[in-house]
Amino acid sequence: MHGKKNVHRPIPTITAFEQSPDRGKGLARDMAVRWALEEVGQPYAVRLVSFGAMKEAPHRALHPFGQIPTYEEGDLALFESGSIVLHIAEGHAGLLPSEANARARAITWMFAAHSTVEPPIVQREIATYLEHDQPWYAQRTPVIEDRIRIRLGELSRRLAEGHWLEPAFSAADVLMIQVLRRLEGPGLLEEFPNLSAYVARGKARPAFQRAFDAQLAVFTGEPPGK
Repeated sequence: MHGKKNVHRPIPTITAFEQSPDRGKGLARDMAVRWALEEVGQPYAVRLVSFGAMKEAPHRALHPFGQIPTYEEGDLALFESGSIVLHIAEGHAGLLPSEANARARAITWMFAAHSTVEPPIVQREIATYLEHDQPWYAQRTPVIEDRIRIRLGELSRRLAEGHWLEPAFSAADVLMIQVLRRLEGPGLLEEFPNLSAYVARGKARPAFQRAFDAQLAVFTGEPPGK
């Protein structure tokens, strides 16, 4: 049954980077999974994985592409953060609407976050980190940024004055806000005040703060809350 809670299940284990490539900014893919688990009050364990171990056979048995996160719950093993968040949302109350049509819309927004909004943002990151010394970088970057602005404009108009993508906070907001957080700082997100406010609302949630502190602790080496 969708949204059922208080069902006995083993404590899940997720994987995360042993060394945070974003230096504790909470942008790694395990962050959305941590946030979803915190939202539903599900305890979880974390196994840290080195970059080398990610490409070895034991980890590839869980994630064929040698990435993080993975999610293990009893004899179930999942990869891809969006799929994991959907699994969490379907197994616990609180992250998906109970009404069928609203539920379907929220799941559609989950797909939109990763399939429609995120791709040009990731293209910009790849260009910045891997192609900045190439002769085409100066010409290509404005083109990518224009694509991002188009997507942000469309999302901004759809969100309008709403607090969340659907009337109530859902797993769709977990994924969409994590995607938009990748733009914090350069100024693109700030061109759309309602999207900046949307991200700020998500970051203000106690569950986000707990997830962020746990992810940051991997980088600092200190327990969360210190």
